[in-house]
Amino acid sequence: MVQKYGPWTIQERDFKYHNSFINIREDKVLQPDGQPGTYSTVTLKPAVAILPIDSEHRVYLAQQFRYALGQETIEVVSGSLEDNEPPFEAAQREIQEELGIQADEWSKLGVFDLDTSIIHCPVHLFLAKQLTFQEAHQEGTETIKAVRIPFETAVQMVMNSEITHGPSCVLILKARNVLTNSRGISLT
Repeated sequence: MVQKYGPWTIQERDFKYHNSFINIREDKVLQPDGQPGTYSTVTLKPAVAILPIDSEHRVYLAQQFRYALGQETIEVVSGSLEDNEPPFEAAQREIQEELGIQADEWSKLGVFDLDTSIIHCPVHLFLAKQLTFQEAHQEGTETIKAVRIPFETAVQMVMNSEITHGPSCVLILKARNVLTNSRGISLT
């Protein structure tokens, strides 16, 4: 299998590991300079990240133990898309499952790439407003506690590195830009 891939040439592809969430592969390549080499990539299921905000400019975040970090984190609601699930439907499902929230107004704030050099995992970013609340239906791997805080407190938590989850940081800062620039609204 020889395949041109931008300025690279893939000579051979070896899938090292695969499960329902992650795929790791190593390609034998000719680099752009013509030298032989290898390039490894990690592909994760596409995901969504959602920031619910209420009429009092308070946001609902998820506090949970994150296995990879070995500690509790605070972040926006997020999760993977199911097979062939549209991002908007996944966003609606995730805020209901994790925090029991439904929203009547949605804004898509773009896509975030975790790490463009070795990871392929687009994360679709959403702002959710006009909220109603029900019982959450968390998965067996989740022990999520809802955290309701003023929006500007969440922004400050990003700036102080108290929120470090990449999609959360980008979504909170994008939401701040959108909310402060639309109709001249001040959140402070």
